[in-house]
Amino acid sequence: MNFPFYIARRYLVSKKSHNIINIISGISVIGVAIGAMALIIVLSVFNGFDKLVVSLFNSFNPNIQITAAHGKTFDISRFPVEQLRKLPGVLYLTEVIEEDALMKYKDNQSIVTIKGVSESYTAMSGLDTMMAQGSFKLQEGDKDFAVLGYGLASTLNANLNDYQNPVTVYVPRRDGSFSGGPDNAFNSEIIFPAGFFQIQYEYDVRYAILPLRFVKKLLAYDHERTSLEIGLAKDADLQKIQKQTEQLAGRAFIVKNRFQQQEILYKIMISEKNYIFMILTLILIIATFNVIGTLSMLILDKKKDIAVLQSMGAGQRLIRRIFLLEGMLISLIGALLGLLLGAAICWVQMRYGLVRLGAADSSFVVNSYPVHMQVSDFVIVFLTVISIGFLASWYPVYNIKKIQFGKIKLD
Repeated sequence: MNFPFYIARRYLVSKKSHNIINIISGISVIGVAIGAMALIIVLSVFNGFDKLVVSLFNSFNPNIQITAAHGKTFDISRFPVEQLRKLPGVLYLTEVIEEDALMKYKDNQSIVTIKGVSESYTAMSGLDTMMAQGSFKLQEGDKDFAVLGYGLASTLNANLNDYQNPVTVYVPRRDGSFSGGPDNAFNSEIIFPAGFFQIQYEYDVRYAILPLRFVKKLLAYDHERTSLEIGLAKDADLQKIQKQTEQLAGRAFIVKNRFQQQEILYKIMISEKNYIFMILTLILIIATFNVIGTLSMLILDKKKDIAVLQSMGAGQRLIRRIFLLEGMLISLIGALLGLLLGAAICWVQMRYGLVRLGAADSSFVVNSYPVHMQVSDFVIVFLTVISIGFLASWYPVYNIKKIQFGKIKLD
């Protein structure tokens, strides 16, 4: 066995129960373990929220979105749609028309964004899994239906079982004519809601999903579209397809992936996680001050041992290695213990959801704190703890040369 490691291990696990150094060493291990455990738990909770938010937005945002670089609409008849459909990995291509409109139900009304989508949208999106009430149905034969955001439905006080009072949708006429009174300045159509989706507040209070043919009729559009949305296969190469789409579309169009569609949101989530990691790391650094105190007291307590080692020919380098290994053992044990405890707590939360977000009857998307453990987080936390532990151990060990051991009288 390596001699410095053997001595360091003996100092750490000494059986003398009255030794105050051992008690302080145990406290140091516990402090490091709690810091590592807190890092793992908080990072895993942030991962859970990130994964939840991304899954919610991904049910609404397509893999790739194509919009006009200039102006609001473009002519779909002049776009290479068929070439786009033939790209390997492209499963769905949905034509979209978005426009602001006024929705009215009985005496309630609200300004909304109507999103007219072609038939492939139902298979491409994940909105059918985000339904709070009703079903995701846009067409049934010649009949058209609307799927409203849950917040919008609440504002309108819409009722899925009211077959006497439809929702009326108003948009300004394209010619801008006000002749004949204000009523003639708007196009209007009626439609019945089939369901209410619930994703995120910003979308829930704003969007209404409608059939493309309904919106075309309402806006008096022919070949105009505001965007094209592409759904890809799970094993598709997103970057490659995005570049191919950009080449097909040309400079007159903007092609965005999901990250670029919600770039600010994703950057905020990454920044929050990084800031929390730095704050908890500072707390961990404070906790490792115990290691400095422990080693300093241990060095003073073991003056006689050091003198004996020096008399036996041990150099200052060997003595430093012993106490440096002592500090590293404290950090290593604390890190491993903290990682195991953190993983255990995260697993319990994932399995049983003990820590809840609100009351049992709350309207949260999830009832308990979401948790998602990542191997990379465990590696980063472990390396962080070990690095801090090394720096904390190095300081008192480096100052060993300032202590005069040779003058100690041995019994």
